[in-house]
Amino acid sequence: MDRLAYTRDDLLAEHAYARPLEVDGVRLHGGFDATGTYRSPRTLHRWPAVRAWREQLARRGWPLLDADARLLKAGPYPSYEQQKLLLQRGLGQTFWNSLTITGVIEARGRLLVDLPAPDFARVIADDVSETATGHLNKGLLVAHGMDEGGDPATRLGAHDAMWFAVRDLVFGRDAYPIPEVPASIARPDAERLAPRIPLGHEQMLTLLMNVLMIEVRAEVGFDFTLRVLRDPGLFADRRDRAERAAEMVERIRIDEAIHVAYLQTVLSEMRSFTWRAVDGGDLPGSDVIDPMWSALVAWHAVENPRLQRPILRDAIHRRLLAQPAGADLVRAFDALETPLPD
Repeated sequence: MDRLAYTRDDLLAEHAYARPLEVDGVRLHGGFDATGTYRSPRTLHRWPAVRAWREQLARRGWPLLDADARLLKAGPYPSYEQQKLLLQRGLGQTFWNSLTITGVIEARGRLLVDLPAPDFARVIADDVSETATGHLNKGLLVAHGMDEGGDPATRLGAHDAMWFAVRDLVFGRDAYPIPEVPASIARPDAERLAPRIPLGHEQMLTLLMNVLMIEVRAEVGFDFTLRVLRDPGLFADRRDRAERAAEMVERIRIDEAIHVAYLQTVLSEMRSFTWRAVDGGDLPGSDVIDPMWSALVAWHAVENPRLQRPILRDAIHRRLLAQPAGADLVRAFDALETPLPD
């Protein structure tokens, strides 16, 4: 049977890289093996562990929670055609802002390094010692946080630095002012969704679900960004740099796959467990997870796009109107608008 128990050192262990990952002289995390294949940081044992836990869950007869891009009803905004129009007119600030904001938000992910999960073994009747849930504080959260915001011990660039490298490859440094970054892109705190479990455990579940949905949204963003970077009609005077930027996005995408996999596994396990309710008695995990997940999916897939699109559209309109023939640009931009789904 596959191994199911790991130490923190195991889950933070690196591959033996034959060549480091660098861009413009900046050393980044991860590296390449002897065949030239990119290997994500801290995945020597992390990937085998997650696969083993997923197989264990399947043997117990439980499916994985649905957590992929099919959950998202609205595409990126501005759309590909709108973004292409802006870039062809020499108006790169919207794309620059998007790459910058992504890098800043990635850096915030380092909070997972210093934010231990509450003891789920205390509120779950099942033995979690050989599950992903039982390893949240044994390296899973720390590894995720280091992937996003870096490990201060090595000072290697993580996803934040990688997104800034993507931006700088196609635009150069300091092409535009640093934009205002949203304080949070998670679902705002609202009424409790799982009042029969301790508040601290519910808050951690909410965090994990928000992070998973942000990772799912990122998958759509990867496709969009790669399409823009690899469009032969864009960045014509720096196609080589645009292709290098696209390769960097591909590596970030490879890194992020483990995040979706372990978070999906943890939440699926928790759905399968029997919980000890604070008011006494047993509580099926599906009664805890399903209402919370439905609410988080609705926020990220439906509610948030409806709130954010008018704000983004207004900001873009203001930039367009500051250009010569600005009103014509606004009309051309709006003609490419795709409606939000019902």
